[in-house]
Amino acid sequence: MSWITLIIRTDDEHAEALSDALLEQGALSVDIHDAAVDTQDEQMLFGEPGEPSGEIWKNAEVSALFEQSVDIAEVLRNVSAIMPSGEDLEYHLERIEEQDWVRLTQSQFDPIRISQRLWIVPTWHTSPDPAAINLILDPGLAFGTGSHPTTQLCLGWLDQNLNTGDALIDYGCGSGILAIAALKLGASHVTGIDIDPQAIKASLDNALRNQCDLARFRFMTAQQAIGSEALPDHPVDVVIANILTNPLKLLAPILAAATRSGGDIVLSGILQEQAEEVKQIYQQWFDMRIVSVHEGWVLLSGRKK
Repeated sequence: MSWITLIIRTDDEHAEALSDALLEQGALSVDIHDAAVDTQDEQMLFGEPGEPSGEIWKNAEVSALFEQSVDIAEVLRNVSAIMPSGEDLEYHLERIEEQDWVRLTQSQFDPIRISQRLWIVPTWHTSPDPAAINLILDPGLAFGTGSHPTTQLCLGWLDQNLNTGDALIDYGCGSGILAIAALKLGASHVTGIDIDPQAIKASLDNALRNQCDLARFRFMTAQQAIGSEALPDHPVDVVIANILTNPLKLLAPILAAATRSGGDIVLSGILQEQAEEVKQIYQQWFDMRIVSVHEGWVLLSGRKK
């Protein structure tokens, strides 16, 4: 059995209407994505504190999956009515053959070595080093499988710098990978915070899978996350935030207040060209420095004055 994917180039004004029209024409699923993904023109859209949400890429593609028997020419005629008069649809087709999708997905995720003693291992793999600290983690709906450079930068910092007994806040915990790693590396108390309820669920599931019963995860609305409700009862030894540059700039006073005097702040999700600006903002509370760079992403850290 096979399917046909119809991929139509459009813009942010017509993408949603085009998606609805394709569903009305019998599409099994529809997806809107950036037409410039993986190029220098890729447009980042994030629904995090300080970032616009509910937006669509200016240069978008709408992908619709159809059964092989569908008359694509008729679908195109019917949906073209929503486009400006006289404008032809720019499209192409892809055929998708039936596969063992579970096996295919699993084949894309191998164990990741972070350091001599720290590995990320999907559940379907045997650990290459059973004696190591193994983070058992599968790809899921929340950000943070361990494959992204920023996650690896943060894990590397924890491996090299976390002290036994440290209390830590993982701000924007995603899959919970950094909080779980901190506990396995010797932290005494860890709290993960996120504005995505799916991230909290994923974090709790991953903590259970890794036998990290002491990990605590808190859901907050975006408004709560930038206010005093995000502060712990007592400042902690380490605050780590692997999010994005704009939220990091907005959250600077909160993250600084959450860090004890002499404690450490660890920031990533920062592109190399953005690092100096973020560094200068946090410099008023911390002695900041660029720790490492990986594939154009930067890790900043600082000791609170």
